[in-house]
Amino acid sequence: MLEEIKNNIELSLSRYIKNLDKTYPLSTISPLLHRSIKNFLSRRGKRLRPLLFCLSYLGYSKKPAQGLYESALALELTHNFLLIHDDIIDKSDLRRGEPSMHKMMDNFLKGCRNIKFSGADLAIVTGDIIYAMAVHLFLSIDEKKIHKEKAMKKFSEIVVYTGAGQFIELLYGAQNISRIKKEDIYKIYDLKTAYYSFSYPLILGAVLAGEGEKELRKLFEYGRCLGRAFQIKDDILNLFAREKETGKPALTDLKEAKKTILLELTYQKLNPKNKSQINKLLGKKHLTSPELSHLHKIISEGEGLKLATQEISRYLDKAKKISASLRMRPRYKNLLESYTAELLKV
Repeated sequence: MLEEIKNNIELSLSRYIKNLDKTYPLSTISPLLHRSIKNFLSRRGKRLRPLLFCLSYLGYSKKPAQGLYESALALELTHNFLLIHDDIIDKSDLRRGEPSMHKMMDNFLKGCRNIKFSGADLAIVTGDIIYAMAVHLFLSIDEKKIHKEKAMKKFSEIVVYTGAGQFIELLYGAQNISRIKKEDIYKIYDLKTAYYSFSYPLILGAVLAGEGEKELRKLFEYGRCLGRAFQIKDDILNLFAREKETGKPALTDLKEAKKTILLELTYQKLNPKNKSQINKLLGKKHLTSPELSHLHKIISEGEGLKLATQEISRYLDKAKKISASLRMRPRYKNLLESYTAELLKV
């Protein structure tokens, strides 16, 4: 059943990309824009957000409505919009193992003369267009008007909160790790990852199915626990997985001096000498390869990895307890639990 839902999402995405020019005649406006959007949306991904949305909707609805999978694509397109902007801010040249959007645009501009703008400028506009396409897609489902209106309000909150998370993460990045509290980092995790990747996909599906506020609150907290576990795992992969496994440049969190739970837990257990070294290195604008390696070594030899893994287990246990109280139909609840267990396995 899970594979069937995944296949339906992929088929809907393929159809959407194939018929993109019928919806918006972008190829006649700019072949570069049309080509770049199709390239970026076609890349392989987990389709996590549309999948959670579908599982939630199917778990609460009495009868699946037409347009479900088209609406689900809105979550995937929103994700792509956010990735494009995120890569510009992080100065990441790779996304899903291929050039990021701004890098694709930079490559195109190499053959142009007298250009007074950058690939990042074009990528920002491209991302904005993809988000507008997502809003249009979200209204595809044939559900009651009152449910769609409520869901649309929730949908608009995704980018507000994710943007706020990006905003404070940038500000925290300039601060010394000794001044950042664990609660500050989890606030960023909630806003930047947990809400838009887990909580909102789950509650949007339930809202469209007509669920009440009590169940929505439980779903939201369930998603928040899963999202925190997911982000901690992502932090671990950023430091210890190979580039080809993640599809993103290695050690980007260290290069950008991002304050992660893994780093915070490591730092709290270090001796004064290593704390001083971390403060010094993270305070530098640019780290050399030897400095990055030294920073990586300190973290690898510290207690942070073990403690971060324990944090993942703690949040998965909390999610499991909440899941037991959900009114979702057992068939779809089991699918949701098995999928997230595999996704968050360390």
